[in-house]
Amino acid sequence: MKNTYLIGHFPLISIILFSLSFGLYGEMEALILIQKIGIYKGMLEFLSKAEIKLALLLVIFLLFFMLFSALKLISDTAIEVSLLFFSKDSDGNGLTRIRMAAVIFAAGGAVSLVSVQSITGLAAIFLGTAFIAFIYFVFAVSPSLSMPGMIGLIFFHILIWTAFILLVAYSSLKLYNSIMNSLPI
Repeated sequence: MKNTYLIGHFPLISIILFSLSFGLYGEMEALILIQKIGIYKGMLEFLSKAEIKLALLLVIFLLFFMLFSALKLISDTAIEVSLLFFSKDSDGNGLTRIRMAAVIFAAGGAVSLVSVQSITGLAAIFLGTAFIAFIYFVFAVSPSLSMPGMIGLIFFHILIWTAFILLVAYSSLKLYNSIMNSLPI
């Protein structure tokens, strides 16, 4: 690639596309929920249908934008720490080689727009995109890794993301249980 900064905006584009996809799905589900609990008619007194939909989309889009931005920050940190521990490259050439992974995420974000009707499809596209980008990452940095370094790098990422997912799941379960226990029976 002639200009290394050519794809510098792709991470932002992919975050926007994935946030929009999940936001559209969330907006449709939130609309169904507010109709079921009976507050939709009251909202129509103050806002039009289009304004309600737009407000819901904007709020849910922003929530997912923050979530995906945080995941990007955690991912970038994990990548750089793993390269610090396991790579023989001290010049940062590995970081330049892995920038093309942003194209994979941008393509995945674009594909996710066709699956806004299904949370399973959206999750599958996001996880598939992340897996393909991880495979690309491993192959892109493999020239600067020894075999034990490559194994260490892979297990480091598996350990980091497994710990992160388990911590979030545990915290969510504890929060849910505390809310359920505080409700009067």
